[in-house]
Amino acid sequence: MFLRPRSLSEAVDALATPRIQILAGGTDFYPALRDRQLSDPVLDITAVKELSGIRQEPGEFRIAGGTTWTELVATPLPRCFDALKAAAREVGSIQIQNRGTIAGNLCNASPAADGVPPLLALDAEIELMSRAGTRRLKLGDFITGNRKTERRPDELVSAILVPRTIEGPSVFLKLGARRYLVISIAMVAAILERDDQGRIAQARVAVGSCSAVARRLPELEKALLGAAMKRGVGGEHQRHAQQGDAARPHKRHHVGEHDEATEALEALARGNKRIARKACAPAQRRWTGEPDRRRLVYALSLAD
Repeated sequence: MFLRPRSLSEAVDALATPRIQILAGGTDFYPALRDRQLSDPVLDITAVKELSGIRQEPGEFRIAGGTTWTELVATPLPRCFDALKAAAREVGSIQIQNRGTIAGNLCNASPAADGVPPLLALDAEIELMSRAGTRRLKLGDFITGNRKTERRPDELVSAILVPRTIEGPSVFLKLGARRYLVISIAMVAAILERDDQGRIAQARVAVGSCSAVARRLPELEKALLGAAMKRGVGGEHQRHAQQGDAARPHKRHHVGEHDEATEALEALARGNKRIARKACAPAQRRWTGEPDRRRLVYALSLAD
């Protein structure tokens, strides 16, 4: 069975079909089949106009779930979205960016999903819609593990909601074994807002691809408040990344993998891409364990 509704209400009604699978951009849908034949019903939501586009609403931006990465990059948005746009340009090839959707990237819940750290830094929420109604979850609560989310089978992600709670420059830094078409070994997104005295009034930092679920670094964010907004500010506060944020219980990574990946990201933050790629080449990420914040946050030096 193949269903292609024209409206959001029709799509939600179709989700009542047992074992139905949602097809949006298809960039993860078909590769996931491997050599298996498609036997379950398919819900193609590409014709649903309500699931495309970005608009500003009172107090927040609404990114429709079916919005593609290319559409995101082409949309004029405040500077705090620059990290998300930078991540959008790293999502596979141009063809993938033209077809892949933001909601699909989140629902796939890969630990290496490029869109997650910037959206975490933006305090994004996920809007889920079903016949029973609509609910909102913080992105950090929506993704629960490697390929695991809180989305029920009768729900679809209708929108990603970004509150207007921070203004300022943002950066996204991704490390891979090569420059293009690569799965992240480590990545960081940061947003810094300065006050009239040139000091940090708000800080948001999120790391991804270093553990099963990307996450914010609240202790580091707290430590950055009041610091002078200058190059190298992240390195000056790396103690908080090592101690405060790392104090939470998580299974630890293999030490060798930590060293290779973090050495590579530090080199990349210094602008030495050749050393970065060489360092990360042998690193095989298992996405279990806590990020090595000591060097990941060094990338904050690029934020100024």
